[in-house]
Amino acid sequence: MEVKVNHDVYDDNYIRAILTNVKSIAMVGASPVNVRPSYFAFKYLVERGYDMIPINPGQVGKSLIGKPFVGSLKDIGRPVDMIDIFRNSDAASAVVDEALALPALPKVIWMQLGVVNEAAAAKAEAAGVKVVMNRCPKIEYARLTSEIQWVGVNSRTISAKRAPIPTSNMRLSLNRSSVSGGATMAADRAAKDKNDLP
Repeated sequence: MEVKVNHDVYDDNYIRAILTNVKSIAMVGASPVNVRPSYFAFKYLVERGYDMIPINPGQVGKSLIGKPFVGSLKDIGRPVDMIDIFRNSDAASAVVDEALALPALPKVIWMQLGVVNEAAAAKAEAAGVKVVMNRCPKIEYARLTSEIQWVGVNSRTISAKRAPIPTSNMRLSLNRSSVSGGATMAADRAAKDKNDLP
């Protein structure tokens, strides 16, 4: 019997296994604008050796960090391990439906910081696809490798040895011991209901 995933607080081993095992990632909503969060995340993941595919119908014919834009998931033409959704929570449902209609299902559907769609997540999980919501793979990778310590952030990983400064296409070890779950203050802030604000 499969254990139900708590989408409020992810176990580090769950995130670690995903980031270790996926090789190809299609980013839906990737932007060529170099001040957009999707640009930073895309560039970072390319530099860590992931096979990245930018999805944005308005950018077909252009490329992002040397990777040609594709109009939709069905236009990729090959299986992908993970779909990273850089769209709003309402749009996530249509992206999940498109992903589940692919000839080969992805292993993971990852929804970025602030993107939460419980119904879409349940549909994907019912099809056997792992789901992560309200997290950024760039942040989680940097945290679990302790690379994020280089910019003064507490990664909650335990090691007497500092993470190396990565070079191009260098995958760092995700197997560092960590304390507590994968919740982050940034994720908590992004998920906070605007109605709760004073």
